Amino acid sequence: MSSPGVEKQEHMDVVYISIEVAIAVASVLGNVLVVLAVYVNRALRDTTFSFIVSLAVADIAVGSLVIPLAIVISLGFSTQFYTCLILSSLVLIITQSSILSLLAIAIDRYLRIKIPTRYSDIVTQGRAYMAVCMCWILSFLSGLVPLVGWNNQSSRNLSNSSEIVCKFKTVIRMDYMVYFNFFVCVVVPLSLMIILYGEIFRVIRQQLNRRAEATCDRERYYRKELKLAKSLALVVFLFIMCWMPIHIINCIDFFCPYYEIPKFAVYIGIFMSHVNSALNPMVYAFRMKRFRQTLILITRRCMLCKDTMATTYPSSTIEANDKMTVNL
Repeated sequence: MSSPGVEKQEHMDVVYISIEVAIAVASVLGNVLVVLAVYVNRALRDTTFSFIVSLAVADIAVGSLVIPLAIVISLGFSTQFYTCLILSSLVLIITQSSILSLLAIAIDRYLRIKIPTRYSDIVTQGRAYMAVCMCWILSFLSGLVPLVGWNNQSSRNLSNSSEIVCKFKTVIRMDYMVYFNFFVCVVVPLSLMIILYGEIFRVIRQQLNRRAEATCDRERYYRKELKLAKSLALVVFLFIMCWMPIHIINCIDFFCPYYEIPKFAVYIGIFMSHVNSALNPMVYAFRMKRFRQTLILITRRCMLCKDTMATTYPSSTIEANDKMTVNL
């Protein structure tokens, strides 16, 4: 008979896997709808939504790759060191792509507010695609750092051929997670985002307060930008709230190695980091009018079993509404 401690652990593992599967399904379905909405509605195909699609692709990867890998790694299967290291590094790559996509969105909105007359000349669609590619390249480079030596192989005297029980902390060093992954790859971009959004809100408020100089079109433009900036800033805020717990746990584990962190606390930190990928589509749907209208049309077409092609919408009600209103 198994001991009560083993039964409790098995129960916790079952609960963990069940919640992870639910988060994965929600993340994939929600973010596939984000990509589909941009594909269907031509009015959403601007530079900002190029970065939003990049973020959605990263969130789809969280649901389809990161969460299954996290489940597999939590089960502690036996494999070679570098196989486990590659699987763990994929988690880091996809996480970093989300952060850099959020930073690209913040920079894009900042430029739109600071240089509205020159914005379309400087931030072209081609340059936006290049920026998306650069985000993913930098993500791969930062996530592959453990593969080129900053890992636990030498400290644990492990050979390339010897099998290990694959756990994240077995192959990834905590000094890398704290000093490089957290302080450099997370804190620095998030600090820049906070500064950029602070400046965006300051400039918009300043422009809206100039009632005497403001034309009706100018005021409408800045009110539209203010609403979109609030929505995107909410995405950043949710990212911070969801990812800080697991990074704080890593810092405690590194700086206070003798303190044993409860396993349920680690699970909660992992859950929150993963659930962030399912929250972003909800923000878009509730806060952005064009996006919400597109989702409604997609849902109706799916229920009626009709094809949802981009060419169907050259004069759709969505684009007609976009020409008549500045509300997102």
